[in-house]
Amino acid sequence: MNRVTPLAILLAFTSIGAAQTPRHPTGAEPLVVHEWGTFTSIAGQDGRAVQWLPLSGPTDLPCFVDRLRLDIKGRLPGTVRMETPVLYFYAPSATSVNVNVQFKQGLVTEWYPRAAVTPVSASALHLGRPDFAGSIAWTDVKVSPGAAASFPTDSTASHYYLARNTDASPLHAGASAEKFLFYRGVGGFQPPLTATVATDGKVVVTSPGGENIGDVIRFDNRGGTIAYDVRHGSTSRLTFAPPVLDGESVTPVAELERILVAHGLYRKEARAMIETWRDSWFEEGTRLFYLVPPRALDAILPLSIEPRPSETARVFVGRMELLTSTTEHEVADALTRNDWAALGKYARFLPTFADKVLANASPADRARMQTRLQSVFGSSEAAPAVCK
Repeated sequence: MNRVTPLAILLAFTSIGAAQTPRHPTGAEPLVVHEWGTFTSIAGQDGRAVQWLPLSGPTDLPCFVDRLRLDIKGRLPGTVRMETPVLYFYAPSATSVNVNVQFKQGLVTEWYPRAAVTPVSASALHLGRPDFAGSIAWTDVKVSPGAAASFPTDSTASHYYLARNTDASPLHAGASAEKFLFYRGVGGFQPPLTATVATDGKVVVTSPGGENIGDVIRFDNRGGTIAYDVRHGSTSRLTFAPPVLDGESVTPVAELERILVAHGLYRKEARAMIETWRDSWFEEGTRLFYLVPPRALDAILPLSIEPRPSETARVFVGRMELLTSTTEHEVADALTRNDWAALGKYARFLPTFADKVLANASPADRARMQTRLQSVFGSSEAAPAVCK
């Protein structure tokens, strides 16, 4: 297993100060805002993100989370699923803030607490248009350090609640209380990196804009056997060798935590992010994790906060799913054998992966596979939870 590289040593030194002396605000420090989130995409044959249905599949959010309640569920194509950005606030004393997030070539689809959100229109069906932008705004949010941690819950076992495991100040927006401001969405933009996969499993990562690639992890999980490679690209091109699957099953949690802390998150925030996505990030398949460059993030997702914080850290992880020849063969074989368990491992990415398999099948096989695919994918649909 290629588990540790010079990057791990470098990050251990760059983050040691944060690890030994947590930068929690004291009574003399002003407002600090930290945010984490994920951009999830699927790389096509040319390395660019392809369109898929990011909203399909069962909901994983509590019943009290607001969302667009129109018939676009599962039918709003996009290139990127913006997953679970959360904004944490740290203040020495009670204060009020106004928060506005623009989403260039994107639409906010879920959020909490209550906020003003760009509604769905016909133009939202073309998220890739350069002139389209969604938004979300919270007005007069009360930041209440030391307030009782009394937040809503429901009966679902949602990963949403894990994001509360930080030292951030409680927030109140109208009658709603929470530890953070939460939102999700779907975008039609291209991520800042591309990745192509060779038949031998080699992966070439490129920054089309010519910027340094930065921190990247290649991750492979084949039936519970795991390999990963942590790299730091100091140029605009980076190549990952094929993985060595040696029977181990250790995930890159420690490496991810070091990277997130080195890029500005408090340690508890980094752990909350990893725990929120642990099950999904390390599931079956091959993917890349990378840090979205700050300039690209601010261009896609401009953030405005009044009064202006003295410190703002925004750390977004890009998750890029890769269709390797191994995955393609496994999907084709599972479709042929009608193996629902094997197909289900690829969850919401299955329809996109299956498209290539279907394109190479005979007309009769294609029709049979499509029926099986629809049965598997349709069985995962679920209506949003409703609070009773």
